[in-house]
Amino acid sequence: MDWTRQTRFSDPGRHHDRLGELPCDVPAINAAVRNLTVHYRASGIDFPPDRLAEIDTRWVSRMLDLDQERFAGVPLDAPRPEAERLVGCCRDVALLAVSALRAHSVPARTRVGFAGYLMPDYHADHVIAEYHDGSRWIGTDPDVGVEVVELTPAGLQTAAQTWRAMRRGEIDPSAYGAGPGQEIGGPWMIQHYLMLELAHRMGDELLLWDIFGQGIPFADREWSELPAELPEDLTHLDEIADLLLAADAGDEAAERKLEVRYTEDPRLHPGPAVRCVSPRGAHYDVALT
Repeated sequence: MDWTRQTRFSDPGRHHDRLGELPCDVPAINAAVRNLTVHYRASGIDFPPDRLAEIDTRWVSRMLDLDQERFAGVPLDAPRPEAERLVGCCRDVALLAVSALRAHSVPARTRVGFAGYLMPDYHADHVIAEYHDGSRWIGTDPDVGVEVVELTPAGLQTAAQTWRAMRRGEIDPSAYGAGPGQEIGGPWMIQHYLMLELAHRMGDELLLWDIFGQGIPFADREWSELPAELPEDLTHLDEIADLLLAADAGDEAAERKLEVRYTEDPRLHPGPAVRCVSPRGAHYDVALT
């Protein structure tokens, strides 16, 4: 896959030149995209419903449209008041950084998993950016200002790494999720994030609450109503995790197999639509066009 090319999600559309005006420097791009967004929950700001709806903005082009509606003609790296920024989450910051890097022809992609550096003794669900410096992939977290994060258990544990460790009984899945004491987490979330990692790897940088393919059962019910155990037949997900890890290790054949599996197996890809189960309380179908 050509990681310098924009996807339908990362494409900035009419804002391409504005992204190109940012310095081709990872710390500077991180600072700029962090200045464009505010976290819907971690900020502590009580956003009204119309502003909270911004968390469901999938497309970088629309994110930048919203920014320009408020800050017409203002450079992307000029300071913005926190409460007036795009309401989003780590996925949005990472995707904006990836879009900016691709606008500079730098190979870049999002990585989905669980961060071990945000909360003590807990792996919080997280998305970071990753770019290629000509010799290797380097993880960078624009959301919290950590410039380089290695993809290890101490940094970002990818969903595939987490899945394999869970299946081998090496981790406590209750220590993985939205945060200590929150019901959103555990085995079902690890399964969902494995599917999200695959989708993002294939250029479908979906929202973290987009349900697709095999998906999570009872998508329109509370998380606490999910079955206590995962389904028994998960061989296909074990295979996907193994392929993701092999591809990360540089196995080009594994990368090609992932593309074939993603294209041909309806359990693994979003198809023409997803079910958005937004944390703002809205559940609805979205056509990915």
